Amino acid sequence: MKNREPYSYWNPYIAGVGIGVVIILSFVVTGRGLGAVGAFNGILATVIHAIAPDYALSNSVYSGYVAGVEHPLKDWVIIEIAGVCLGGLLSGIASRRFKFEVIKGPRISNAGRLMLAFSGGMLMAFAAKFTRGCTSGLALSGGSVLSPGAWIFMFSVFIGGYSIAFLMRKVWN
Repeated sequence: MKNREPYSYWNPYIAGVGIGVVIILSFVVTGRGLGAVGAFNGILATVIHAIAPDYALSNSVYSGYVAGVEHPLKDWVIIEIAGVCLGGLLSGIASRRFKFEVIKGPRISNAGRLMLAFSGGMLMAFAAKFTRGCTSGLALSGGSVLSPGAWIFMFSVFIGGYSIAFLMRKVWN
């Protein structure tokens, strides 16, 4: 089979308008914006409820997800995250960009790169739980309704990201 070149990336302005339309539709259809933390909280609450139902119902964090609902995994945000994962997979396959690889600099091992990625993901997960929200929910949904806190947050994320990138570039290159 002949290797074909991957399709080019979307124009970022067109993609941005598309995200804006999706957020507006999310507010119109569901009454709330987009976010991912609620899905993971629902999954975690379901697992804890399956293992220790009394604890899940008595705990104020988990009871909101499992008490008085038909099933926490039927929440629309769970379906949103499943759709994001499936859509990303199908998009990667359709654009001929899907492959298993570890993208890294020459002076770091695969294990080191995966450990840094996992550590960064865990830090973000902790921060999202600690702040009761995630970057997608705050930046996209909060920013779209012109929340000052969302804009301050996003400027802080970019400043922090560029600062860390500047420090980590020697490890990467």
